[in-house]
Amino acid sequence: MSKWGERLQRAWYEGHPALALLGPLELLYRSVVSGKRRRFVEGKRPGYRPPVPVLVVGNITVGGTGKTPLILWLIEHCRARDLRVGVISRGYGGRPPRLPWRVCAGQPAQLCGDEPLLIVERTGVPLMVDPDRGRAARALLESEPLDLLLSDDGLQHYGLARDLEMVLIDARRGLGNARCLPAGPLREPAERLASVDAVLLNGSQEDTDRGFGMSLRPSALVRLNDGQRFPLDHLAAGQAIHAMAGIGNPQRFFATLEALHWRPITHAFADHAQYRPEQLDFAPSLPLLMTEKDAVKCRDFAQPEWYYLQVEAAPSAGFVQWFDGQLARLLPYHP
Repeated sequence: MSKWGERLQRAWYEGHPALALLGPLELLYRSVVSGKRRRFVEGKRPGYRPPVPVLVVGNITVGGTGKTPLILWLIEHCRARDLRVGVISRGYGGRPPRLPWRVCAGQPAQLCGDEPLLIVERTGVPLMVDPDRGRAARALLESEPLDLLLSDDGLQHYGLARDLEMVLIDARRGLGNARCLPAGPLREPAERLASVDAVLLNGSQEDTDRGFGMSLRPSALVRLNDGQRFPLDHLAAGQAIHAMAGIGNPQRFFATLEALHWRPITHAFADHAQYRPEQLDFAPSLPLLMTEKDAVKCRDFAQPEWYYLQVEAAPSAGFVQWFDGQLARLLPYHP
């Protein structure tokens, strides 16, 4: 992450008087996004309506909130109920030769985007990328018999009709100063949360009046160069390590490593960063831990002691019960 980006994020969450200068730009931004939302609600921009339910997983803040782990959990949860699930994504950071683009395991992350590749390689789910979510949905449904679609992000993409909106919020950081871009971290005004179907608070241990609780639980260390899994104690408590993260909120990853009693030397990169081997030639020579999202971009040049930390989303029992009720509502004739 750039120094400028770090300073701006710190200002959003800790405050800075200079943000007052961005007030006019914030008003302009709010006007644009509120107008898009209003046209959608009023039916003036209905968008594409797929023949199967569409479940959007998104956020209203800039930066990582745990969206991809929740998508992975939703895929497996729906499959356990014999539902055929497909995923659509913008494919941020990818440059496919044409759109829409079907993501397959083994493709370069530079082609399809790091998060879509991670999802496909972990689950094998049918996944189509296209900034036009409606076009992605149509193409995927033409190629696969599906019962429902998960939209990875896309909360603000009103070209696609949706049946359920789930929003993730970092429980510790919250909404920061609750102002919209560029004066704050919000993609849409905070009142947008009143219209979504569910809010999940990543890092909260229990349900509250603000939303359902959800945590991310480390489950294994996976070595990049051969995919071998190891228990978390493969690296001893107190072990000094290099830790790198090119995600929306690198500090959350670094804090997780500290909670596992390692001593990370931290290296933060911009979200969706692409890497060259020389960038990761850290000194002194120590094991290197990274996120799974970073690992899909580093395997081709991985060293023997490079690992990623696999994490699993653990939503609250209240959310699981609520979500199963929504599936019964949206798919009443499914056995």
